[in-house]
Amino acid sequence: MTVYRIGEAAELLGVSTDTVRRWVDSGRLTAIRDEHGHRVIEGSALAAFARSLADEPDERANRSSARNRLRGIVTNIVRDGVVAQVDLQAGPFRIVSLMSREAVDALGLEVGSRAVAVIKSTTVVIESG
Repeated sequence: MTVYRIGEAAELLGVSTDTVRRWVDSGRLTAIRDEHGHRVIEGSALAAFARSLADEPDERANRSSARNRLRGIVTNIVRDGVVAQVDLQAGPFRIVSLMSREAVDALGLEVGSRAVAVIKSTTVVIESG
């Protein structure tokens, strides 16, 4: 059985360790004690909890067939002629998007803006952690 310490669970969920502790203390997320008395979360319980977070309503998701949505902050924009590169930091993940300069301007994107990367792909590679 795979188990995760509070800090590992927080990293996987993209939240602080204090948030995970509050979820455990409130009973929203179930933890058990390991042989050393540390609180740990079973992998299957953490996976179910992560799915429940993903199921929380997002009105923008209802207007799109894409379900892979990563919220973040714009960290860099490079404009070059008619094309622009936008870098988004979504938790520990750096997302880079190439789009038209006109789209960047129309969206009002600037460094420090909140944005959502919407990913729709026919190929997704998963590596073991």
